[in-house]
Amino acid sequence: MQLFNKYKSFFKKIIQLSYPIVIGQLGIVLMGTADVIMVGKLESINLAAVSLANSIYFVICILGIGTLSAVSPLVAQSKGAEKPAECGSLFKQAIVAACILSIFICGIVYVLTQNLHWFGQSEKLIALTKNYLHLLNLGTLPLLIFIAIKQYSDGLGFTKVSAVLTLIALGINIILNWILIYGNWGAPALGLYGTGLATTISRVFMGIAIYFYVKKAAIYKPYLQEKSKEKEGRFLIQIFNIGFPSGLQYFFEVGAFAFAAIMIGWISESAMAAHQVAISIASITYMLATGISAGGSILVGDAVGRKNQQDLQDAGRAAILLGASFMGCCALLIAGFAPFILAFYTNDRVVIDMAQKLLYIAAFFQLSDGIQCVSLGVLRGIGDTKIPTVITIISYWVIGIPLGYYLCFQLNWSLYGVWWALLFGLTFSALFLSIRFLRESKNINVAELDLTEFNLHAH
Repeated sequence: MQLFNKYKSFFKKIIQLSYPIVIGQLGIVLMGTADVIMVGKLESINLAAVSLANSIYFVICILGIGTLSAVSPLVAQSKGAEKPAECGSLFKQAIVAACILSIFICGIVYVLTQNLHWFGQSEKLIALTKNYLHLLNLGTLPLLIFIAIKQYSDGLGFTKVSAVLTLIALGINIILNWILIYGNWGAPALGLYGTGLATTISRVFMGIAIYFYVKKAAIYKPYLQEKSKEKEGRFLIQIFNIGFPSGLQYFFEVGAFAFAAIMIGWISESAMAAHQVAISIASITYMLATGISAGGSILVGDAVGRKNQQDLQDAGRAAILLGASFMGCCALLIAGFAPFILAFYTNDRVVIDMAQKLLYIAAFFQLSDGIQCVSLGVLRGIGDTKIPTVITIISYWVIGIPLGYYLCFQLNWSLYGVWWALLFGLTFSALFLSIRFLRESKNINVAELDLTEFNLHAH
């Protein structure tokens, strides 16, 4: 109780900032979940194609999403330092960064789509996945523009806008799925490709809607009218300097799970389908942690802008505690309701049996996943992204993936060995990232910081 009282005010602020972010993040994940559920009513190979396509697409796209996550703490710092002109410049440069990243990501995804044989999957699965991936790639630019402006809005503390727009887009996605997958209302039954088209249309809506809302809404005008033109180029550099290591953190984490999906695909199509179902459920709970991570990052960034050392430390610690508590509750829910949850996803008994065992492992790694995710967020708030990237690489690619391959194919633990290894990697990451924040938040003397130079040379 004493600990709760100490951080009570920060818990409240983080929740106020985080719950709209969580809703928005859940909306994005639920689009994917809706795709999985609705495609799951078709042959199981369609579910495997969604798994392979999403694994490939998001492991690349997450570089852009992660890079743009630097926008919110930078905006929070400028707002905390009472420099609205800098906020206006960051809005423009965030969109420029999104466009640059889109060109890069679309090019890589296109090359991978044309060479799916590199991943060692069946010809039938490759044929289904290829066109679906092309459709997903069409939505990359509007998705990253939405993320860039969302991060800008979140950094100002206006977190509800993106949540509302995401929920509207979720509704559009579900309706279009129902029409295009199954051929309702006279539309052709496009099956798997129908859900790819629905997802892309929903993302186009999100990008356009948030841009015009932020440009027109009165609450944003104080932060858009003035421009700090002499610093605009430096702001773009700051976004990439802080954000690209964050993008690499996400890349190595998502890449590990994507490679895990590919390894599991070597076992069987049913194993891959079970992995896709289980990971889509786990990703829903992970959104709680990413929301708290974003809220903690904004509060820490604001404290840096105000040069308040104690608030910086307390906000970060409160975010980590809150993330651990929420994810502990999620672990209990997953373990207790696994059979009931899986009934919504597929009717395939073999897939359900495998996915249920995976969910029990997922329940164990909820706590570690939550702590490492929130720790990355609060470290981003103090501009510390490079060493955390090294920790992430070790966690997943030195520990998780090699151990997963060994347990799966050498000890014959099958797909469950891959998931136990990922749990071990997540626990390593959680331990070292949380320790790093506790140490670095004490060592940084914010009272003497030149914020521009600090962010240009983020450690």
